[in-house]
Amino acid sequence: MLKNTERRYGSLSIGLHWLTLLLMIAVYSLMEFRDIFPKGSVGRDAMKEWHFMLGLLILALVVVRLLVRFSSPSPRIEPALSPLMLRLAHLAHLALYGFLLLTPLLGWLLLSAGGKPIPFFGAELPALMVPDDGLKGTIKELHETLANIGYALIALHAAAALYHHHVLKDNTLTNMLPEKR
Repeated sequence: MLKNTERRYGSLSIGLHWLTLLLMIAVYSLMEFRDIFPKGSVGRDAMKEWHFMLGLLILALVVVRLLVRFSSPSPRIEPALSPLMLRLAHLAHLALYGFLLLTPLLGWLLLSAGGKPIPFFGAELPALMVPDDGLKGTIKELHETLANIGYALIALHAAAALYHHHVLKDNTLTNMLPEKR
């Protein structure tokens, strides 16, 4: 089943969800471990370039995820959540999607403001703005702050999934896992 139903997520949504997670792990790892190479080295530059490209790939995947999300139903949570829990879940998803869209966009703006090329798997994407050293620092700060907030959002999302599964004993987590055959 490729598309979502009211019973469970389809393989497309499930695949996009877990691929996004793997790409997020890679993007964070590339930045956290770039210091294993000295500044200006080929290895460090390669890690930064892969960080840029995978971040932009996340942006593209999130756009696809949103199209899928709004073009097909979301599965019902059973047993049903309280109105407060449902509202909190919607706010958490809004925060996650905002993070997944804004962080790579800010990265793209950062490269643009620095007058640097925007690599994307052999292609070069257009700059989103003219180079601007004055804005570059502000954009970098916003990008890094949002990336740091991302750690908390990802942890909250994972904790919520475990809470739903082990405490509320609903189908939230199992709906996002591949179906057992």
